[in-house]
Amino acid sequence: MSTDTPGIDPLQALRAPRDPACDVFLTGPVFLDIVFTGLDSAPVRGTESWARGMGSSPGGVANMATALARLGLHTSLAAAFGDDHYGEYCWDALEQGEGIDLSMSHTVPGWHSPVTVSMAYEGERTMVSHGHEAPAPTGTPAPAFPNCPPRARAAIASLAPGRSEPWVAAAARNGALIFADVGWDETGRWDLDALPDLAHCEAFLPNAEEAMRYTRTNCPRAAAHALAERVPLAVVTLGAEGAYAVDGRTGAAAAVPAIEVEALDPTGAGDVFVAGFVTGTLADWPLADRLAFAGLTAALSVQEFGGSLSAPGWAEVAAWWQLIRTCESQAPAALERYAFLDDLLPTTARAWPLRRAVPTIGFRQ
Repeated sequence: MSTDTPGIDPLQALRAPRDPACDVFLTGPVFLDIVFTGLDSAPVRGTESWARGMGSSPGGVANMATALARLGLHTSLAAAFGDDHYGEYCWDALEQGEGIDLSMSHTVPGWHSPVTVSMAYEGERTMVSHGHEAPAPTGTPAPAFPNCPPRARAAIASLAPGRSEPWVAAAARNGALIFADVGWDETGRWDLDALPDLAHCEAFLPNAEEAMRYTRTNCPRAAAHALAERVPLAVVTLGAEGAYAVDGRTGAAAAVPAIEVEALDPTGAGDVFVAGFVTGTLADWPLADRLAFAGLTAALSVQEFGGSLSAPGWAEVAAWWQLIRTCESQAPAALERYAFLDDLLPTTARAWPLRRAVPTIGFRQ
């Protein structure tokens, strides 16, 4: 992460001595991502394609963990790391580079890191992955995970049909707000009752297609209202159209359009959106401000390549806000939507667009 990024703690005004040291806990597989960009088209069978750009970074759940940490949240990650050079690189990049707490993580002797090769072109991506499930930790100093997650303000889970993770209920009992997304239901049932951990969730954040299938509706907004009967906060992402959210406790709803940007690589944009929404929720912002901030951070991320590589920090947010206010073509109403940033951001003299250093395995400071 950029060493000159202004440090902002979005929860500073809310912190108290007895609060948990961890703001957000999450778990999942960490991949070594190798990302190729600058491809004019999809690779063609039997030919060799040269990319104009390449970068390596921790991926998988590391995308979300990095996005949270760069927004100033104290983030704890429980994951298995291979004892190969890839695993060493990912551990160092997350712990030393991003300040993520890895005390719940462990290195698995003889297990190689999962790897994803991602090719970005035409605003989309194609990925090839390889890996084996990590064996359960054995012996003493094995971490007490997953049944005993650390006390935290929030935790992020990925729901899957027919699967219940004991740590989710434990985290909720310890006071953590559970934020969850969901993947494609390969069973084709699309049954909310098959997501047992949904009962523990503060917020559920599916995309429009997932939300409509789970609620048997043909409108994303109707789906959000239906989901709000099951969870306190239902957030439906609408891709290029933005996002729509419903607060099931109050019935309040909010819609925020997407920010139009030239997308280089959408890898990790969904993770960045969730991180932005979690940040705003823990900071107790109004619902519309949370949606706007989540959409903004996701929009900033797709203008760079890679998942964790592209996650924006406060310097990127500040530089965007400084730039956008000087554009004569901006509608006053659109600027007003992001006026809440004035109270959060430091002044910055750095020019837009910002560029992070691209890590490459093997380079040393």
